[in-house]
Amino acid sequence: MYRSGEGPGVSLQPVFLAADGGLDYDRIVTEVVPIANLILLFAAVSLPAFVLGLLVGPELSVLFFLVGQFVLAVGVAVVLMYVIVRALQLHEERESAATDGSADR
Repeated sequence: MYRSGEGPGVSLQPVFLAADGGLDYDRIVTEVVPIANLILLFAAVSLPAFVLGLLVGPELSVLFFLVGQFVLAVGVAVVLMYVIVRALQLHEERESAATDGSADR
């Protein structure tokens, strides 16, 4: 087994810690805002389908609710892909900064 912080090429350095050891709230907000915007976008796009599902008869309401659920499912997938890609970008940035810092010595 690996010890804490060890692994096959994986460093477990906290991304959102400030120099003083506390949380870097500016960095957290910078990363949360695009995720919140994506969530709000897909919620806003699915909202008309749910409202129409409430307003039309029972025959068509199922169709509109399914469309709304599909839009939300696609939104969840997009947000998840964004989070994964962004996490990989942050990891690469930290590794390149660590490599650049050790090459200067």
